[in-house]
Amino acid sequence: MQVLRHAAGFILLFMASAGLVQAGQGSRVLLDGLWTRAQLAGTPADHVVSRPYSKPADITPPLRLEPVARLAEVPAGSRGVIRRVHVPAGDKVLALTFDLCERASNRTGYRTEIVNFLRGQGIAATFFAGGKWMRSHPEQTMQLMADPLFELGNHSWTHANFALTDEAETRDQVLWTQAQYELLREELARRADGRGLGAEMAAVPASMTLFRLPYGRNAPETLERLAVMGLPVIQWDVLGEGGAGTARDMALRAAGEVRPGSIVLMHANAVPRHTHEIVPVFVDELLRRGWRFVTVSELLAMGRAETVQDGYFERPGDNRQFDTGYPGKGTLHPAPRPEAGKAAQ
Repeated sequence: MQVLRHAAGFILLFMASAGLVQAGQGSRVLLDGLWTRAQLAGTPADHVVSRPYSKPADITPPLRLEPVARLAEVPAGSRGVIRRVHVPAGDKVLALTFDLCERASNRTGYRTEIVNFLRGQGIAATFFAGGKWMRSHPEQTMQLMADPLFELGNHSWTHANFALTDEAETRDQVLWTQAQYELLREELARRADGRGLGAEMAAVPASMTLFRLPYGRNAPETLERLAVMGLPVIQWDVLGEGGAGTARDMALRAAGEVRPGSIVLMHANAVPRHTHEIVPVFVDELLRRGWRFVTVSELLAMGRAETVQDGYFERPGDNRQFDTGYPGKGTLHPAPRPEAGKAAQ
């Protein structure tokens, strides 16, 4: 098995922090050569979120059960849950992140307006994609993979709660997702070769090198398991969709909570429903205040990670509610309440 010590991994991060390479990934030539503007823009059909399946949940694995590539283990100093990065004083920089979640019991969507806005404004972002979501959305995944503004991270196969999964379940959730990324990257390479753009694939990472915990939850042993698989755990210190009020209220509240080195949590899978309205206000406000956006990998290269041992949303313990009520160790939707019927999500 190949051991990855390059791409967006820790060796690259060290070299980038030393000024030896330019951080980034993807190829605009590849993106524009394989998709038209209309195809990249997408349609409202991309936004559709299915109701929980009436048929049995989709628990089928990917065509490849383990990735070909293997990552070097995470260094000891980076094995906690990373909430933000301590960057040089006064450096107004942050990482904007979006989860692309999908449980075994339904199919989520892809909020095209968010990605179109980021592309149009040249805003860097990191997308943490579930493996099943990538399989359900192959075109969108390959587009994100090819885009030099963005990077992809692992968000487990079917949004499992890692506070509840045993070692074998954790490995499957992680490695199946790594393998699905490889399968789609191989398809991207075939298309690139067919257009005479094969050389551009050198800019597309061979593997995802970051991980985000579903529900922000982990058990004491989770971090070591992920470290052995080579994936640092990236959480957040700002909830981009938090609080009450209008989308503008939420955007301005989140903008006011950003600190140098912040990592902001949002979603681009049409759940929650108003993120596409929050993002333009949030981004425009921070640009007005002089902030700049980078990927998580770029942010990690700029300073020291601030870590905790037990993930949470805003306060320690505020996400333990997800340990109950979600069957299949978090991978299934709760049973609908009688009064909610088929409207339950």
